[in-house]
Amino acid sequence: MSEPRQILVTSALPYANGSIHLGHMLEYIQTDMWVRFQKLRGNQCIYVCADDAHGSAIMLRAEKEGITPEQLIANVQAEHAGDFADFLVDFDNFHSTHSEENRELSSMIYGRLRDAGHIATRSVTQYFDPEKGMFLADRFIKGTCPKCAAEDQYGDNCEKCGATYAPTELKNPKSAISGATPVLRDSQHFFFKLPDFQAMLQQWTRSGTLQDAVANKLAEWLDAGLQEWDISRDAPYFGFEIPGEPGKYFYVWLDAPIGYMASFKNLCARRPELDFDAFWNEGSQAELYHFIGKDIVNFHALFWPAMLEGAGLRKPTAVNVHGYLTVNGAKMSKSRGTFIKARTYLDHLQPEYLRYYYAAKLGRGVDDLDLNLEDFVQKVNSDLVGKVVNIASRCAGFIHKGNDGLMVAGDAAPELSEAFLAAAPSIAEAYEGRDFGRAMREIMALADRANAWIADKAPWSLAKQEGKQDEVQAICAQGVNLFRQLVIFLKPVLPLLAADAEAFLNVAPLTWNDLQSRLENHKLNPFKALMSRIEPAKVEAMVAASKEDLLAADAKAAPAGNGELAKDPLSAEIEFDTFAAVDLRVALIVKAEAVPGADKLLQLTLDIGDERRNVFSGIKSAYPDPSLLEGRLTMMVANLKPRKMRFGISEGMVMAAGPGGEEIYLLSPDSGAKPGQRIK
Repeated sequence: MSEPRQILVTSALPYANGSIHLGHMLEYIQTDMWVRFQKLRGNQCIYVCADDAHGSAIMLRAEKEGITPEQLIANVQAEHAGDFADFLVDFDNFHSTHSEENRELSSMIYGRLRDAGHIATRSVTQYFDPEKGMFLADRFIKGTCPKCAAEDQYGDNCEKCGATYAPTELKNPKSAISGATPVLRDSQHFFFKLPDFQAMLQQWTRSGTLQDAVANKLAEWLDAGLQEWDISRDAPYFGFEIPGEPGKYFYVWLDAPIGYMASFKNLCARRPELDFDAFWNEGSQAELYHFIGKDIVNFHALFWPAMLEGAGLRKPTAVNVHGYLTVNGAKMSKSRGTFIKARTYLDHLQPEYLRYYYAAKLGRGVDDLDLNLEDFVQKVNSDLVGKVVNIASRCAGFIHKGNDGLMVAGDAAPELSEAFLAAAPSIAEAYEGRDFGRAMREIMALADRANAWIADKAPWSLAKQEGKQDEVQAICAQGVNLFRQLVIFLKPVLPLLAADAEAFLNVAPLTWNDLQSRLENHKLNPFKALMSRIEPAKVEAMVAASKEDLLAADAKAAPAGNGELAKDPLSAEIEFDTFAAVDLRVALIVKAEAVPGADKLLQLTLDIGDERRNVFSGIKSAYPDPSLLEGRLTMMVANLKPRKMRFGISEGMVMAAGPGGEEIYLLSPDSGAKPGQRIK
């Protein structure tokens, strides 16, 4: 028997600025199942995480809510910890990046990088909000697109025409925080010399630490040449001040991954058997795994290993990357009720339903995972209730009724017992390789064989025959032993079901090694229902509640500040004459087509009765097949001043509503309306 492995595992840190939703839970459930498998096998596997608690967004939200950033992150951490616990995600430690451990480690790593010559300084010109007294990140600047003249666009890209640009290229820039006109100011910034580690990263990213698809993506950046990384921000900023540099703070992404180390160090202080240096020093024999989403690969597979290398620390054994979650084949949608918070799910359904469904769909790659709610109901009911739990419920009653709950000795189906045992190495290999979907398929194939064997033996029929009681007991004892094997296989995914099964089986917590043994002459506890079927009505209620969450959030939303851009548009009053000057018309969409070279635009030919108009509209994301719009009535602003765009002249504006992306809905008049009619 090999020596137990020493393994440290992390999941990406949730940002302490909002609730956990089912997209987030995909990662934590995936990681938790892998960790539970390692522990079930007898390995020392430590799972740590923390809330990512720094940055301007947290500072501004706390100010908006009238509380300190520390109060905000404490409130959010309590909410996050409750959601994770109720989804059975069993962290060994859940900490915060706003901790003394993280401050000390960040300062230490920065100091080592600086002393080794990996930190550069130079002046940077940025927009500064004179009212707020702070430099503005790109997302906090809005203005008119320099390419297509679309208004209210962010400081780095235009959602209307898809152009990218520098914030300084925006026309009529405004601070999205205060509404003030920003001014350009110079500031000294600190940079991590990432190009110093080009050769190391080219080798490390191809060393088997990453999935091939991830390594190929990183190769594009490496081949293009790495750039120095700005790791500083100016006050005011909620984070750690750079040692010896008053008013300069570490950028949130500098100390966020160090938060993994800090959470582990915090745990070591409470568990003396854990040696921090043995896990993190260069040359460590322990294993280190990060589970992350594909949107933050560059931070974890370029910046982070380079920081560790430069600071003389060990690099990850592997970075395991997963895709996004879609629901019913589309991006999570608040308006459709498929943007589901973890707590909303838990209010309606058991956590293990989702854990199993995720496991059944997860592979080794970075493909997106679709939560199809109809398939979710069918698969959980069929596999867990109809196959696994069904074995125990079929057999337990006969053992209790016919033999006072005592399982007889003997193996009524040696070939089946051998098949279950022979499947263990392959199932273990699938778990180890994070190919959970394969593991679930192999486990359910065994469950099918067990059910088929029991159905063939039909103990319910034998129980009615004279002299067949011994055969009934042998069949049912075999069924319970096969159920026990399935419970061991499924324990990393379904810890609650496993615990309830262990109580029924009257055994100590099961381990992987227990696959080698059987229960014989063993007394069972009374059987209780281990899992109920999902009622579709509960899924429908969850979706409805998610829509209500959206409405409640919208009602609760408060103005972000005192500036023009921060005002609630519903509270900005206009005179009636101003409104009356808007010429709203019914328009027939005669033709709709995508605009070549534009990611988000559709070109619409509109009939408004006495003439036709050409209008460009940024609704392509919601209507990927524009031909479906043809023949439809909508509403347009007919007296909007024409705008010259890169693709032509836009002669009006169609009316639409929604938060954006796929959730854009063209407004339509009631039936009976005619093209050209004025809307009054």
